[in-house]
Amino acid sequence: QVQLVESGGGLVQAGGSLRLSCAASGSIFSINAMGWYRLAPGKQRELVASVTRGGFTNYVDSVKGRFTISSISRDNAKNTVYLQMNSLKPEDTAVYYCKADVYGIDYWGKGTLVTVSS
Repeated sequence: QVQLVESGGGLVQAGGSLRLSCAASGSIFSINAMGWYRLAPGKQRELVASVTRGGFTNYVDSVKGRFTISSISRDNAKNTVYLQMNSLKPEDTAVYYCKADVYGIDYWGKGTLVTVSS
């Protein structure tokens, strides 16, 4: 079992920055990959960024060059994955969710709201 808690969301003006945090607890040594997803009103949930235990990252095209996902630490004491979001746009407004992949089983956090004003 893995528990995930997101934080760092809020209201920011276009062009600003936010850093989201995803704190994992439980069987964190079993996490193979972690990802950030978002769900905007009227849209489908989409993968924003992901990182594997080996350090491979993946980003949706719309955030490339603006968002950065941190690595999965091998230190169990540092069990937080971050999503640094720069040059935010109104279309980035959404609830952002953290997901952990543990041997094919997905665990989700409850989300954090990001609102970007124009």
